[in-house]
Amino acid sequence: MNSSRIFIFEFVSGGGFNQVEIPSSLFCEGYGMLRAIIADFKAMDFEITTLLDERISFLSHYLETDSLQFIKASDNFMNIFKASVKECESAFIIAPEFSNILYDLTKIVKKENKKLLSTGLKGIELGSSKIKTYKFFRNHYIKTPNTYPLPLINDLKFNYIIQIFEEFNSPIVIKPIDGVGAESIYYFENKYQIFNFFKDLESQNIDLERKFIAQEYIEGVDLSVSLIGPPINKKNPRIAPLILGINHQDINIEKSKGDSEYFGGYTPVENYEHIKKILIKIFEKLELSMFNSYFGIDFILAQDSLNFIEINPRLTTSYIGIRNILNVNPVELILSYCSKFLDFKEPEIQGHSIFKRVELEYVGEKSINELNDKIIPKLLNEIPEFITPPISFTKSDPTKKSDFSCFIATKEKDKILSQKRFVKINEILKEKYDFSIIK
Repeated sequence: MNSSRIFIFEFVSGGGFNQVEIPSSLFCEGYGMLRAIIADFKAMDFEITTLLDERISFLSHYLETDSLQFIKASDNFMNIFKASVKECESAFIIAPEFSNILYDLTKIVKKENKKLLSTGLKGIELGSSKIKTYKFFRNHYIKTPNTYPLPLINDLKFNYIIQIFEEFNSPIVIKPIDGVGAESIYYFENKYQIFNFFKDLESQNIDLERKFIAQEYIEGVDLSVSLIGPPINKKNPRIAPLILGINHQDINIEKSKGDSEYFGGYTPVENYEHIKKILIKIFEKLELSMFNSYFGIDFILAQDSLNFIEINPRLTTSYIGIRNILNVNPVELILSYCSKFLDFKEPEIQGHSIFKRVELEYVGEKSINELNDKIIPKLLNEIPEFITPPISFTKSDPTKKSDFSCFIATKEKDKILSQKRFVKINEILKEKYDFSIIK
């Protein structure tokens, strides 16, 4: 029996947005990760405490916690976070890398001398900067797209981008140096598109105070690998990380508009064993000891060549699917690796999972309160694949019921059965609960 008290925190659902409107897409992924990792730590007999934004208090019933505190708009979120850290023996932090959020929260855990079970500061410092990550890959002779840091957008000269575009001799993307997922990725395949973009920056809804990079666009299949980093070993700093899963990523880059979205994906990928062998050889070249817990690496498969894009120094959305396909609780592996107990068998893949954020339109007659209090519990009972139930954060018109987001993760024997189950879920949503899928 493990009596350790652990503070598990996820930034978006846990109060990090307590004074502003919560972005529904980020919330669906964040709450989904929180619910999944809490369930897996609970299965290892931890005593669990967490924080939750009071606007989603009705979702607290689905978190297997022993102690939960709601964060109100008037609360000093950081003071409550610090107090929660002090009350526990260990902590697991899930937060975005941008604006040093993940780094600063993790630093608090380290300052309080608590046992950190998520990635440490050195790994976060590297993974939070796409330029540092690019140099890291290049220094280890790992294939990665050409990348340049950019001045602040307001100071950026059109000719400078054209110069980079001509040097790459390929389409380029401009994205935040510390971005997460597919947020704020702008794609350009000719000079005319670049000119139009910079001609009217105000209409692009781009943060002019944020730092960006220009990166060569690689055409191929978007994939990621989910890993548990090796324990620190000064005698052998290149102990390979443990591969939990290799995942297909559903990323939509609207090339005509410059918009981009991440919807999830599925796991495992086709040709899993073949790609795994290639990755193992690559990891032999890398010194990854600074990533001493769960982390992810995004890469692109192009003509049987792997192009590494970035490192995510935290729990990633793919975890929601991976936990459904392994023959062992992933938290058990995290604890073993963090404790340097390495004499265990590698996990086996025993299924398939589509893990996906879905946008819904509600066309029924029930109010949002009725949906939250009566319909959602029935929905979760009938469709256990809901990791985040349909939720709306529409503030401007409280009677509006059309904007809903949710997150679904199947757990089936193979890809065909996963796809069939996903279709069945769609039918249930439409025919019994008046929801239809928008995207």
